[in-house]
Amino acid sequence: NIDAKKAAEEGAPEGTLVVTDCQNTGRGRRGRSWASPKGCNLYFTLLLRPDCKPEQACMLTLVMALAAAEAVEELGINAGIKWPNDIVAHGKKMDFPEEISATATSLALEKGERITRSALLLSIMEHFEKAYDKFRETWDLTALLPAYHSYLLNKDARVRVLDPKGEFCGTARGINEAGELLVEKEDGELARVYAGEVSVRGVYGYV
Repeated sequence: NIDAKKAAEEGAPEGTLVVTDCQNTGRGRRGRSWASPKGCNLYFTLLLRPDCKPEQACMLTLVMALAAAEAVEELGINAGIKWPNDIVAHGKKMDFPEEISATATSLALEKGERITRSALLLSIMEHFEKAYDKFRETWDLTALLPAYHSYLLNKDARVRVLDPKGEFCGTARGINEAGELLVEKEDGELARVYAGEVSVRGVYGYV
């Protein structure tokens, strides 16, 4: 991310891709550490310059999730998306430090063989380019809703929304064109959940 930001500030064009074999200071949400060991995972940052509002650009995380899910499917692995952008197989997230092994897996484990990272990256980028073109038509997810919903594991599932304003449970009904998760509460009200600082968990498990 730091290298990509520097390249952007120096005028690098849209589509510039920064790839590394490992990260020394990877960070997840809310300052959490992010496991980035050498030689076994795929780490990359794609530089984009979308001509849209910042709140619209936030939807690109869902666009990339769709591209990644489609690329994983091409490997013969039955994977889905846990909203907004976690790639999941057999109820486990595709990320594998030992301390979260109970809720995580990897492509190699799912496939039963090593995955060629360069080929996977190429596949993800090809799928992303097609999805990005559709996104740019309206600067929202309208054209991508059917494809995204086909991978969305939360759809019609019982979920628990962990919102700083108040936790609640309901049934996920999919996403809208803005990428918000639509959750039907117990009283029938349809809540629109924005990713931001909100987390969603399955009532009976990770998904």
